[in-house]
Amino acid sequence: MPASDRPFYHRASHSLIIISLVTLGIYIGQEIIVPLALGGLLAILLRPVEAWFMRRGVHKVIAICLTLALAVIVLSGVAVFISIQISNFSDDLPKLQDNINDFYRTARRWVRQEYNVSYTKQAQYIKQAQQKTLENLQGGTGALAAISGPLGTLALIPIYVFLLLYYRAMLLKFLVSLFMEEHAGRVWEIIGQVKAVIQSYVVGLLLETACVAILNALGLLALGVEYAIMLSVIAAILNLIPYLGGIIATVLAVAIVFINNPEPSMLLGVVGVFLAVQFIDNNFLVPMIVGSKVKVNALVSIVGVLIGGALAGVSGMFLSIPAIALMKVIFDRVEGLEPWGILIGDDQPDDAKQPMLPRWMRIWERRKAENG
Repeated sequence: MPASDRPFYHRASHSLIIISLVTLGIYIGQEIIVPLALGGLLAILLRPVEAWFMRRGVHKVIAICLTLALAVIVLSGVAVFISIQISNFSDDLPKLQDNINDFYRTARRWVRQEYNVSYTKQAQYIKQAQQKTLENLQGGTGALAAISGPLGTLALIPIYVFLLLYYRAMLLKFLVSLFMEEHAGRVWEIIGQVKAVIQSYVVGLLLETACVAILNALGLLALGVEYAIMLSVIAAILNLIPYLGGIIATVLAVAIVFINNPEPSMLLGVVGVFLAVQFIDNNFLVPMIVGSKVKVNALVSIVGVLIGGALAGVSGMFLSIPAIALMKVIFDRVEGLEPWGILIGDDQPDDAKQPMLPRWMRIWERRKAENG
């Protein structure tokens, strides 16, 4: 029986079972699945570089090694640049510590005067808050566990990238062999679309990150903000987390600037710079640079980022959008899954082109009009 002829509850139950099993598998095996997924993402991104070496007569193994070496050099350069900025920031830590102590003493005096809370009680409240924070961080669901779990195995990613590139042909043949011969053309089409979408997304994302960092730096330097370069780079990296990253970056920048220079005009200027950059990013950079062939609506993106973070921490947040884009490609091309592709997509029909109301709604509207 074709999938479209099966009852809705039959198809929905199968979909829910598959989603539940996949979610459970990701949650249980995140320390294995997340590095493997990151390796797959990088392998698809680096595949054109490997092909460029092989077209010039370089042996496959050597081409893969050269590709990985170039990737490591680029990532090492970015890491060195960030570490230099952080070292400059650490040189001023004593000054920042003094500013924090001054702010802490001022805040304590204000609380005592306004709310009549003694210094002893304030110290007790702070100690209780510190204990609860440490308990949350030490727990299995804390932020520290969420980050240290998947990221602790990142050393495996270069190995995964090498093996995925080396066994690429075998893996593709395996995927095609899973389906009947008459569906081979459709399978190859889906694989090609997935490859194009992921490459377009990752390359565009890197260019977008560089543009966001430059715009943030120009705005913060114009305001005379200290550590402008460091804050700009950190904000651009956090921007890799869709929607939520921009909010976190703004709060972090305001907090650091407030500690060093608590003037309201400076704080409003920093917020204005980040809001302006976010506006430019969302309305110009993302459509023009990222330009993904698969558009995902904001609602699904936010929910997907939150689910990815709950399942696999920060790495899950970063992987959520490529995973949703991959599902969109598959849903649009598999019979019976097209409605899910419509739900994920961002193609909203115009009101003038909306289909006619269903029959039961037309009958209800007519009876409502007849009854006054």
